Amino acid sequence: MNPSIVIACVVVGLVVAVVVGALAFYAGSVYRRKTAEAKIGSAEEEAKRLVNEAIRTAEQKRKEAVVEAKDEVFRLKAEADKEVKERRGELTRQERRLDQKEESLDKRTAALEKKEEDLKGRSELVEARLDELEQLKLRQMEKLETIAGLTQEDAKQLLLNRLEEELTHEKAMRISAYEANLKDEADNIAREMIGQAIARCAADHSSETTVSVVPLPSDEMKGRIIGREGRNIRALETATGVDLIIDDTPEAITLSSFDQTRREVARMALEKLISDGRIHPARIEETVEKCRRELEISMKREGEKVVMDLGLHGIHPDMVKLLGRLRFRTSFGQNVLNHSLEVAWISGLLAAEMGVNVTQARRAGLLHDIGKALDHEIEGSHIQIGVEIARKYKESPAVIHAIEAHHGDVEPKTPLAFIVMAADAISAARPGARRENLESYIKRLENLEEISCSFEGVETAFAVQAGREVRIMVKPEAVNDDQLILMARAITKKIEEELDYPGQIKVNVIRESRAVEYAK
Repeated sequence: MNPSIVIACVVVGLVVAVVVGALAFYAGSVYRRKTAEAKIGSAEEEAKRLVNEAIRTAEQKRKEAVVEAKDEVFRLKAEADKEVKERRGELTRQERRLDQKEESLDKRTAALEKKEEDLKGRSELVEARLDELEQLKLRQMEKLETIAGLTQEDAKQLLLNRLEEELTHEKAMRISAYEANLKDEADNIAREMIGQAIARCAADHSSETTVSVVPLPSDEMKGRIIGREGRNIRALETATGVDLIIDDTPEAITLSSFDQTRREVARMALEKLISDGRIHPARIEETVEKCRRELEISMKREGEKVVMDLGLHGIHPDMVKLLGRLRFRTSFGQNVLNHSLEVAWISGLLAAEMGVNVTQARRAGLLHDIGKALDHEIEGSHIQIGVEIARKYKESPAVIHAIEAHHGDVEPKTPLAFIVMAADAISAARPGARRENLESYIKRLENLEEISCSFEGVETAFAVQAGREVRIMVKPEAVNDDQLILMARAITKKIEEELDYPGQIKVNVIRESRAVEYAK
């Protein structure tokens, strides 16, 4: 076959195929468009139907809602009318009750006015009667004064005197009963507690003196101590403030001074000079100064030892130094540091028995006489100085109060203050603990008798038992048995206020009546 014919046939076939495809596509498009238009038309009709149906349903519901709303309005209006009607009825009833109460109040007011008028008339009548009674009373008083022979003031004074006598008797009886009960209850407990404390704190006592004796290797040393024309002894006395007594006592020199610190410095210096052998004024001054520094260190160690023995902590170092100075301070011959240590132990023991803080009690007992370390350098009593020292070094208020009250200068207000006061009295009153010189001892006894005899009704008084008891004889016609108790208390209080004494003093007031007749 001719190739050109074949090609032409192929081309014709292709063209026919394209035309047929185009026609088929067009026919499909037309069919799909018609189908879509048909569906859209049916959907629009369905939508219109639904809208119309919804409109009809809404209209129906609106009508129903309007009907229901009208019914609710009618119901609410009916209820409101009913409530208004009830309120009006209640108001009407209240107005009626108020009108009744107003009428009742008017009636009561009228009745009260009538009673007031009646009372006014009666009060005038009562006043008139009172005036009559007052006049009658005055006439009766005049008659009574005439019959009794006493004026009204005299009778009143007589009644007051009788009442005072009865009250004096009653007061004396009450004081006596109170003291008896108190003594019965407290004596046994106090005696047992104090006895236990003393037994657990037994201590030896040795009285301090005002002189020290320094032994010498030979009597030739006395001449070297005196020096040429006495220059060595003058230098030593000037540097130490101590009197050196060189007498016929073999191989001994006596140092005399009321100040134990000075005397101890002089003793230490003299012993060093004797052992060294070089004795001249320059060497004396150097040795005295060195011994003074050594004594300061020794006193500090003494204070530290006491604080450590008592188990106390937090005491200021300056107070520890002052405690060490008490090692060379005495009171009535009793070493103050030993006394303070003993008071601290006794205070701790008493505090343990009474349930009080033991450490605080020991601290207050140790510091109660701290003022004696400076009382010869600062003005004021050792109590005032001790209180100032304790405040300066931030001691607790309880300890400061115990220091201030241990001699009764202020009223003790805490158990700790009473404990320290009792411990101080126990330590000072032990046999052999303290001594007095003859002059002060006699003067104290004389003052005790003078105070006792200064009261009205006292015939004579005797101080006995080394001043620990005073026996007072009263005039029986001037002092009765009831006044006897009051007088004993008054004398005791005056002795406490005016005298300084260790321990306690027993005041024994004696009233004795005697009748003497002679048989003939």
